[in-house]
Amino acid sequence: MTDREKVVGGGGDRWQAAMGNLTEIGSNLDSLQKFLSKKAVFVDEETFSRASLASEQARSIKTLEQRVEILERELDAAISAAARARNDKRQAEAAQKAAELRTQEITKELENTSKVFKLHMEELRAQQEEISKKNSEIKVLEAIIQTLSRKDSGGTGA
Repeated sequence: MTDREKVVGGGGDRWQAAMGNLTEIGSNLDSLQKFLSKKAVFVDEETFSRASLASEQARSIKTLEQRVEILERELDAAISAAARARNDKRQAEAAQKAAELRTQEITKELENTSKVFKLHMEELRAQQEEISKKNSEIKVLEAIIQTLSRKDSGGTGA
Protein backbone atom coordinates (compact mmCIF):
# COMPACT_ATOMS: atom_id res chain seq x y z
CA MET A 1 0.00 0.00 0.00
CA THR A 2 1.39 3.41 -0.94
CA ASP A 3 1.42 6.48 1.21
CA ARG A 4 -1.41 7.97 -0.85
CA GLU A 5 -3.64 4.95 -0.32
CA LYS A 6 -2.93 5.09 3.44
CA VAL A 7 -3.96 8.75 3.60
CA VAL A 8 -7.16 8.19 1.61
CA GLY A 9 -7.98 5.03 3.55
CA GLY A 10 -7.29 6.71 6.91
CA GLY A 11 -9.21 9.80 5.80
CA GLY A 12 -12.18 7.68 4.79
CA ASP A 13 -12.53 6.32 8.31
CA ARG A 14 -12.53 9.85 9.64
CA TRP A 15 -15.19 10.93 7.15
CA GLN A 16 -17.37 8.00 8.05
CA ALA A 17 -17.03 8.83 11.80
CA ALA A 18 -17.82 12.49 11.13
CA MET A 19 -20.90 11.56 9.08
CA GLY A 20 -22.06 9.28 11.90
CA ASN A 21 -21.67 12.14 14.40
CA LEU A 22 -23.65 14.52 12.18
CA THR A 23 -26.44 11.97 11.80
CA GLU A 24 -26.60 11.51 15.58
CA ILE A 25 -26.68 15.29 16.16
CA GLY A 26 -29.51 15.59 13.62
CA SER A 27 -31.48 12.88 15.43
CA ASN A 28 -30.93 14.69 18.74
CA LEU A 29 -32.19 17.94 17.22
CA ASP A 30 -35.30 16.20 15.87
CA SER A 31 -36.12 14.65 19.24
CA LEU A 32 -35.50 18.00 21.00
CA GLN A 33 -37.83 19.75 18.56
CA LYS A 34 -40.56 17.18 19.16
CA PHE A 35 -40.11 17.53 22.94
CA LEU A 36 -40.38 21.33 22.75
CA SER A 37 -43.48 21.19 20.57
CA LYS A 38 -45.16 18.93 23.15
CA LYS A 39 -44.15 21.10 26.16
CA ALA A 40 -44.51 24.55 24.60
CA VAL A 41 -47.29 26.74 25.90
CA PHE A 42 -48.89 29.04 23.41
CA VAL A 43 -50.57 32.14 24.80
CA ASP A 44 -52.33 35.04 23.23
CA GLU A 45 -50.66 38.42 22.88
CA GLU A 46 -52.40 40.00 25.90
CA THR A 47 -51.45 37.15 28.25
CA PHE A 48 -47.87 37.33 27.01
CA SER A 49 -47.81 41.11 27.59
CA ARG A 50 -49.14 40.71 31.14
CA ALA A 51 -46.62 37.95 31.87
CA SER A 52 -43.81 40.10 30.46
CA LEU A 53 -44.94 43.08 32.53
CA ALA A 54 -45.12 40.93 35.67
CA SER A 55 -41.68 39.55 34.93
CA GLU A 56 -40.26 43.06 34.41
CA GLN A 57 -41.90 44.27 37.62
CA ALA A 58 -40.46 41.30 39.51
CA ARG A 59 -36.98 42.16 38.19
CA SER A 60 -37.48 45.81 39.19
CA ILE A 61 -38.65 44.80 42.66
CA LYS A 62 -35.65 42.49 43.07
CA THR A 63 -33.30 45.30 41.99
CA LEU A 64 -34.96 47.73 44.42
CA GLU A 65 -34.78 45.17 47.25
CA GLN A 66 -31.05 44.76 46.61
CA ARG A 67 -30.61 48.55 46.61
CA VAL A 68 -32.54 48.81 49.89
CA GLU A 69 -30.28 46.15 51.44
CA ILE A 70 -27.19 48.07 50.29
CA LEU A 71 -28.60 51.33 51.66
CA GLU A 72 -29.46 49.62 54.97
CA ARG A 73 -25.87 48.38 55.29
CA GLU A 74 -24.56 51.87 54.47
CA LEU A 75 -26.94 53.39 57.03
CA ASP A 76 -25.79 50.90 59.68
CA ALA A 77 -22.18 51.80 58.90
CA ALA A 78 -22.98 55.52 59.12
CA ILE A 79 -24.76 55.05 62.46
CA SER A 80 -21.78 53.09 63.80
CA ALA A 81 -19.39 55.80 62.59
CA ALA A 82 -21.52 58.49 64.23
CA ALA A 83 -21.52 56.53 67.51
CA ARG A 84 -17.73 56.23 67.36
CA ALA A 85 -17.47 59.95 66.62
CA ARG A 86 -19.70 60.80 69.60
CA ASN A 87 -17.58 58.59 71.83
CA ASP A 88 -14.38 60.21 70.54
CA LYS A 89 -15.93 63.63 71.12
CA ARG A 90 -16.84 62.74 74.71
CA GLN A 91 -13.29 61.52 75.32
CA ALA A 92 -11.84 64.71 73.81
CA GLU A 93 -14.16 66.85 75.95
CA ALA A 94 -13.12 64.94 79.07
CA ALA A 95 -9.45 65.39 78.18
CA GLN A 96 -10.02 69.11 77.56
CA LYS A 97 -11.81 69.48 80.91
CA ALA A 98 -8.92 67.69 82.67
CA ALA A 99 -6.43 69.99 80.91
CA GLU A 100 -8.42 73.08 81.94
CA LEU A 101 -8.50 71.91 85.57
CA ARG A 102 -4.75 71.28 85.48
CA THR A 103 -4.24 74.75 83.99
CA GLN A 104 -6.27 76.28 86.84
CA GLU A 105 -4.21 74.36 89.41
CA ILE A 106 -0.95 75.52 87.84
CA THR A 107 -2.24 79.10 87.64
CA LYS A 108 -3.16 79.06 91.35
CA GLU A 109 0.24 77.62 92.18
CA LEU A 110 1.96 80.34 90.15
CA GLU A 111 -0.13 83.03 91.85
CA ASN A 112 0.80 81.63 95.27
CA THR A 113 4.44 81.48 94.23
CA SER A 114 4.24 85.11 93.05
CA LYS A 115 2.75 86.17 96.40
CA VAL A 116 5.46 84.30 98.30
CA PHE A 117 8.10 85.87 96.05
CA LYS A 118 6.69 89.37 96.72
CA LEU A 119 6.76 88.71 100.47
CA HIS A 120 10.38 87.55 100.24
CA MET A 121 11.26 90.62 98.15
CA GLU A 122 9.69 92.91 100.77
CA GLU A 123 11.59 91.06 103.50
CA LEU A 124 14.84 91.38 101.53
CA ARG A 125 14.23 95.12 100.99
CA ALA A 126 13.59 95.58 104.70
CA GLN A 127 16.79 93.68 105.53
CA GLN A 128 18.67 95.70 102.90
CA GLU A 129 17.43 98.93 104.47
CA GLU A 130 18.49 97.64 107.89
CA ILE A 131 21.89 96.70 106.51
CA SER A 132 22.16 100.09 104.87
CA LYS A 133 21.31 101.80 108.21
CA LYS A 134 23.85 99.65 110.04
CA ASN A 135 26.41 100.39 107.32
CA SER A 136 25.76 104.10 107.83
CA GLU A 137 26.10 103.65 111.58
CA ILE A 138 29.35 101.75 111.05
CA LYS A 139 30.69 104.58 108.87
CA VAL A 140 29.72 107.11 111.50
CA LEU A 141 31.42 105.00 114.15
CA GLU A 142 34.53 104.61 111.95
CA ALA A 143 34.58 108.37 111.45
CA ILE A 144 34.26 108.86 115.19
CA ILE A 145 37.01 106.32 115.80
CA GLN A 146 39.29 108.00 113.27
CA THR A 147 38.57 111.37 114.76
CA LEU A 148 39.27 110.06 118.25
CA SER A 149 42.38 108.31 117.16
CA ARG A 150 43.69 111.50 115.52
CA LYS A 151 42.94 113.43 118.65
CA ASP A 152 44.69 110.82 120.72
CA SER A 153 47.64 110.72 118.40
CA GLY A 154 47.62 114.43 117.77
CA GLY A 155 47.18 115.35 121.41
CA THR A 156 49.92 113.11 122.67
CA GLY A 157 52.29 113.95 119.92
CA ALA A 158 52.07 117.75 120.46
